[in-house]
Amino acid sequence: MTRYVSSCFITLVVLFLWRVEDIADACSCLPQHPQQAFCNAEIVIRAKVVGKKAVSNAIKYDIEQIKMFKGCDQVIHAIFTYTTSCSMTLEINKEYLFTGKLKTGRMSITLCGYNPPWEDLSAAQKNSLTHRYQSGCDCKIIHCTSLPCPISTSDTCLWTYLGTDNGQNLACIKRQDGSCAWYKGIGLPKK
Repeated sequence: MTRYVSSCFITLVVLFLWRVEDIADACSCLPQHPQQAFCNAEIVIRAKVVGKKAVSNAIKYDIEQIKMFKGCDQVIHAIFTYTTSCSMTLEINKEYLFTGKLKTGRMSITLCGYNPPWEDLSAAQKNSLTHRYQSGCDCKIIHCTSLPCPISTSDTCLWTYLGTDNGQNLACIKRQDGSCAWYKGIGLPKK
């Protein structure tokens, strides 16, 4: 009987440790404001996914690039997501906004990046891709999960989910006096 209990206990410990390893491999990401994703990315494109193929340690998605918002002068024909807990799953024949990195000539994306379906972007976000996000890359966006969140410097914008639309419709832009502020509209915010 003791040998049986011992055997069960060891089996439970092994199963527990195996699950802890799976949990440790889980992908955890902080949310990014779309402007932060734009500014931190090496490449930002609008593209349609047209194919999918498993390659060594990655999934290769063939794409048709529609527009380059930021990045190199070359046309991107494929996007790679590495087979980890942070890999992306994309739908064939769907358009996306991709923000990613260029590694050894390959554009790569992860689940922690900002890669929404194009149809999910607001009109203001689509407009900001060509008109506002780039001009606000000198500003810092501070993510705040609870109030109060003090802003310590004038080159920051406070980003909350608490009843604001600054994620969907606003960009953090440097004003004429050098400070940064949320802005919606054409032109630059005034002092």
